[in-house]
This record gives sequence, structure tokens and C-alpha cells, in this order.
Amino acid sequence: MLLKNDKRPKKASKKILGISIGIVTILVICFYFIMTSSGSWLLQNDEFSHVKWVAVLDGQTAEMERTDYAAKLLREHKVDSVLILGRRVYRTHSNAEFYAEDFMKQGDFDSNAVFMAMHDDPSTLEEARTIIPWFKKRQTDTVLLVTYSAATKRAARIFNKLAGGTPHFIVTEGNDYIYTPESWFSNRESRKIWIKEWAAYLVSIFDIWKADTIGVADSMYLAPIRSLAEERRVDFVDLQKMLPSVKRKIDTLSTPQPADTTATQSKDTTTAGKDTQAAATTAK
Repeated sequence: MLLKNDKRPKKASKKILGISIGIVTILVICFYFIMTSSGSWLLQNDEFSHVKWVAVLDGQTAEMERTDYAAKLLREHKVDSVLILGRRVYRTHSNAEFYAEDFMKQGDFDSNAVFMAMHDDPSTLEEARTIIPWFKKRQTDTVLLVTYSAATKRAARIFNKLAGGTPHFIVTEGNDYIYTPESWFSNRESRKIWIKEWAAYLVSIFDIWKADTIGVADSMYLAPIRSLAEERRVDFVDLQKMLPSVKRKIDTLSTPQPADTTATQSKDTTTAGKDTQAAATTAK
């Protein structure tokens, strides 16, 4: 009896150990699956053959990978028009100005087909509030958003929720070379992006949960959204307004000024006084 009783605790211990090993194994497998797959869960890459509009969201690196990608699409006639977004910098200037200037160097593009949206929006949500009314006013059907890969699913969710289906926004990553979704944990920059984007994605769910659909009347612009051709015409008009004041300044500078006779008379009086004094000294 004693021997039989001794075997029972050993069997129970082996059973608990086996269950523990099984649970740990399952956790390790789940952890590995999450580590290798969660990087791709942030991504959305929609297929398309042609769209009328592509919108390049701000936030690209110094390599200008997003505008370069948009230029490639325009050269290949996969898009008809480009909207370049840029935040306000240097008081009255915008990133969009620098992006657009570099963009036009990528090919012989029609300046009437390239637009700038100069804004002061700190987030993707605010960017959506800026350009959705503008696209609605133009009765746009589909818009391709270009952002970095880890933000594609979040951007698509935000824009389509606020737009209410019109226009429909599709997304593409736009030549992102920093974030590696399959091995994000092996690269410091990818790890930072992974943490930041998962936090931003979860927060955005609450931000747009009860958000209303944006209409044309909800437009709020830091500056009017215009094509580069329109911007040049506006700059030319501004220069024309300045011409009268510039002309008056030139006329003022070119008009001969009357000589200062007061100084001359004073000098002559001083000279005459010295001559008189010299003559009196000689007479003595």
C-alpha cells in the first residue's frame, strides 16, 4: 500500500511538468508568430492599374522617396494628377514647396496637374480633414494615398472612415526602405516604427470611433490648394502689385537732388573772413 501511494505523487508531478512544458511551447510558438507576423499586420498595399489622383502625405525622409514614387506613377501614366501635402515650416513656407520643386525635376510634367496642399496639421487625422472636403468638391471617385508602409492600414482606415466612402481611398507604401515588416525586431529603426505605429493605430481606433463624415462645408485650409501653374500666376500678380511702389522708389533715386547751398555759403564766408584777417595783418 505504501508503494502504491508513493507512485501517485510522482505521476501527478510528471503530468504537471508535461502540461507546463506544453504551455511554454505554445507560448513560444505564439510569441514567434507574433514577432514575425505583427510587422505585416500594419501594412495594406492595394492593387491598382490607374487612378486619377495620388495624394502624397507629408513625413518622407530626405531621400524624397514618396514624391519620387509619385513622379514614377505620373511618368508611367498610372495617375493623372498629383497632390503634394506639406506642413508649415520657416514661418510662411511649407514642406510642400520644397517637395514640389524637387518633384518637377523628375520629369517634364504639366504644372496644371501638380497641386500643393500647404497645411499645419500634426497628424494623419488632421491631414484627412484638410484634403477630404477638397476632393469631395471636385467629385473625385478614387484617391491613391502614398505614405510609409507601416502607416498604410491606419491611413486607409482614417481616410475612408472620415470620407464616408466618397472618395474611396486606396494606399501604397511608396518605396519605403527603412521599415522591414518581416524582421522588424532586428533593426533599431524598424523597432521604433513598429512600437510607434501600433500605438498610433490603437489610438486612431478611438479617435475615429464616433467621428462624423466630413463634407464639403467642413473645409479648413491654412492656404488655398492650388496647382503649381496657379501658384505662379498668383506670384506674378503679386509682383505686378509691387511694380508701382518699386517704380516710385527708382524715380526718387534717379531724380537729381538740389545742391546744399547752405554749406557752400558758410564755407565762402569763412574763407572771406580769413582773407580779411590776413590783409589786416600785412598792413600792420
